[in-house]
Amino acid sequence: MSNDTLDTFHGWLGHSAAAADGQMQWGPFTPRAFQDDDVDIAVTHCAVCHTDHGMLTGVWGPVEYPLCVGHEIVGRIVRVGPKAKDRFAIGDRVGFGAQCDACLNRPFPYWNTAASAAPAAGDGHQGGCVPCSTGQEQYCPEIVPTYGVRRNYDGTLARGGYATHFRAKSHFTFPLPPELPSAHAAPMLCGGITTYSPLVRFGCGPGKAVGVVGLGGLGHFAVLWAKALGADRILGFSRSVGKKDDAMALGCDEYLATLEDGYADAIKEREASLDIILCTASSVGEELESYITLLKPGGTFVLLGNADGGKLQVPTLPMLMKKINVAGSLIGSPAEIRDMFKLAVEKGVKPWVQERDMQDANEALKDIAAGNARYRLCLVNKDA
Repeated sequence: MSNDTLDTFHGWLGHSAAAADGQMQWGPFTPRAFQDDDVDIAVTHCAVCHTDHGMLTGVWGPVEYPLCVGHEIVGRIVRVGPKAKDRFAIGDRVGFGAQCDACLNRPFPYWNTAASAAPAAGDGHQGGCVPCSTGQEQYCPEIVPTYGVRRNYDGTLARGGYATHFRAKSHFTFPLPPELPSAHAAPMLCGGITTYSPLVRFGCGPGKAVGVVGLGGLGHFAVLWAKALGADRILGFSRSVGKKDDAMALGCDEYLATLEDGYADAIKEREASLDIILCTASSVGEELESYITLLKPGGTFVLLGNADGGKLQVPTLPMLMKKINVAGSLIGSPAEIRDMFKLAVEKGVKPWVQERDMQDANEALKDIAAGNARYRLCLVNKDA
């Protein structure tokens, strides 16, 4: 959509909260300075995530505009830094997700040049970051999301993948298996890994029964992964019967509509039958007690979003009586992303993706906000 140089990129920029309503504007922006461990990616695909809409509106806090969103990025490398040449070459097809950096135990002067004092002993900047040292980079206290924040080490604003190019840290850049279509790989880099990671961590596999609350973009991935990992039984939940056919086609064995008559009786019939429940819904409310009823003793209820505005009401007595775990989970580590891609190829996982031209990003964003996607939208740079 433009003739970029390596000093100027072009993309969809939000100049105010109105951008979330389809008012992003195409224009140039200057990427941060290229560093030795960077790669530049010519973006071919960028999937659309609900987070993109939320960030543009400012629902999670103040926003610094102009903002370029998009953190499910696939493309081909067009520039490689000297410290990345052992892993990447020009022309490689790669993906990049929702995390663009972490401290990675780098020396303090490099990491936070704006700080006025050195960190205390044991601080992550001094080489003692437990998440970065144990392959859990997404839990680093210095995590840098792919867009919308300023980096500690140079003060530049992170910009995303609704663009012609993306400047990427090689540590968080992933070679893609040739068998995996780009439009399938892109939404896996946030929606996919957000559901894959907790399923693996909490033991999804043969002999296990899994519940999935909310059958949207995340929920549809959760069903696909649970099936691929070999779960014996998958129970899908949504508010109405409208998604039942889709749920069964994705791989659910059963489906419950939480707002329909008979839901309470259905819960009683299935008491203590699930090992893991992934909650992808934005609201849990009074239904949480019914979900806990469904869990076996020692079962785990996993939150994948800031449900109910961050003020979840947890019924403590049922938790005590059944040794129930309530957990959270955030995207996934680089190692988990690589494993996810391997599983996708081995099991032939095929997300439900609708492709849109990058020129139609405003309409795609509105469709995501309205819940019209079935079940992920992916922008395609046809000129890339």
